[in-house]
Amino acid sequence: MKFENVTAIAKANVYFEGKVVSHSILLTDGSKKTLGLIYAGEFHFGTDAAERMDVTSGLCRVRLDGTSEWKEYGPGSFFRVPAKSGFDISVASGIAEYVCSFE
Repeated sequence: MKFENVTAIAKANVYFEGKVVSHSILLTDGSKKTLGLIYAGEFHFGTDAAERMDVTSGLCRVRLDGTSEWKEYGPGSFFRVPAKSGFDISVASGIAEYVCSFE
């Protein structure tokens, strides 16, 4: 993925003692995305707005709040998370890279 004519926010969003790190970009239409890395581990995130998570590199497993099933996602795949919800994400090894779009 490539984004042109954006404003990049230099301050990183750092979670779980640096095991999840992202940077925000602001698009010309006023929308916001985050570009991030998830290192090996299992983490839970809550959502305010609905999100689309595109996996750009690596592998991860995801379990949406209210479900018991884990699903695997790799490069070129995505999942959606409803607003006011959350999800568990697990990376077994290496690093998963993602683009989060707020919908």
